[in-house]
Amino acid sequence: GQVLELLRGVQRGSEDRKRSLGRLRWALQNEETQQKFVRLDGSIRTLTGLFTSSLADLQLEAARCLHELSHCSVPAVAEACLPVTSYLLTYLSGHSLEFTELCLYTLGNLVVESEAVRKQLLPQGIIPVLASCIQSPHEAVLEGVGYVLSQLLQAKEAPTEIIPLVLGSVLPQHMLRLVCSGLKAGMGAAVEFAWCLHYIICRHKDNVVLLALGAVPALTSLLLDLASEIPQEAPEGLELLVCPVLRCLSNLLAQTDCQGQGQDGRLLIALFLILQCFLQQHPFLVQECLWLLNNLTADDPFSCSALLSLDLLPALLQLLTCSQMATVLVLTVLCNIAEKGLFQCQRLLCQPLLPQLLPLLTLPDPEAVGQCLELLHLLFLHCPEAAADFTRLGGHQALEQHQSTPELQERAQALLDMVRQPPGAPSACQATLPAFS
Repeated sequence: GQVLELLRGVQRGSEDRKRSLGRLRWALQNEETQQKFVRLDGSIRTLTGLFTSSLADLQLEAARCLHELSHCSVPAVAEACLPVTSYLLTYLSGHSLEFTELCLYTLGNLVVESEAVRKQLLPQGIIPVLASCIQSPHEAVLEGVGYVLSQLLQAKEAPTEIIPLVLGSVLPQHMLRLVCSGLKAGMGAAVEFAWCLHYIICRHKDNVVLLALGAVPALTSLLLDLASEIPQEAPEGLELLVCPVLRCLSNLLAQTDCQGQGQDGRLLIALFLILQCFLQQHPFLVQECLWLLNNLTADDPFSCSALLSLDLLPALLQLLTCSQMATVLVLTVLCNIAEKGLFQCQRLLCQPLLPQLLPLLTLPDPEAVGQCLELLHLLFLHCPEAAADFTRLGGHQALEQHQSTPELQERAQALLDMVRQPPGAPSACQATLPAFS
């Protein structure tokens, strides 16, 4: 009854219609009321009429009511708002900032809740409209555009239906520009668009468009700028930008046609500065930095050599016991380096690496232990004397524990065989070479 009363008050057209809309908006903050309201005959039609009226104050109040409705997590409520979507799009080139912002967030909320809404918005031209809004000078509008886009890009049908449209528009170049000017312009919009880029990169196999726009050098130089900003005092919320930027770069570098694009020793230094800065307050960033470090060193002798020659190894080893995930990732990066051969293994062994690996073999995490065994295998292969050092440290007992662990026993046994070779026997390194005739 109360909801019907509110609707009638809005429909009557008395001079205090604005006050009636205000009361309705207040009532629509409740999910049950939202559902009752959309079931009433003519409710959305009435709101649409006021939303499209020529009276700016009524229009704004109706927009606020629609915005409340859009917060509802019941898809039926979002679907009841289908008749309004085309007007929401039209008004994005609106007259007042608050109005444009309301329209954007209403669209973003509707997009989250309903596939029917998304299906309707695409042919109505939401992508070209957002492409024009992203050129707005207003930070609030840009943040709103970022919000709508990030909701669209997370939809289940995004890879086939939404991402190709976005990549075919001017959106990517503006997104990249806004992410990279985040330190100077608006952090809020930069964070939204960095996540948008991340959703595109990780859900779209072939990022030719972003690579052609220079995404790798642009994001690299952004990380260099970020790293040079932080030794003093990191601006509030900087970690919220750093996280998606690291992910974007990491995923781009993991894609095949990108080899060599990350070859910049300064990027490695920047990564370690970022690591040091955020280690205490935001430890989740450690694994993001290490993922990128792994992708930089995976198939790239340049990055492996740079990491050694810039003397970053001690800082890397400090992260070995930082968290379960960090242990695995640091070991993976060390394997990437050790794979490159004798010289790199010797450089690794100049550090007190073997004593640090021993306790890792007793960890309850089979992934970490497995990675540790992999690293020992590479070290013993290239530097047989390391196997003797390891035995002196009591390493064979640590290996023997794993002879009964199904997923580790083969690797543990292979290492024990390497460790037990009598001195002077051909090392694993030479055993594969043909004898001279």
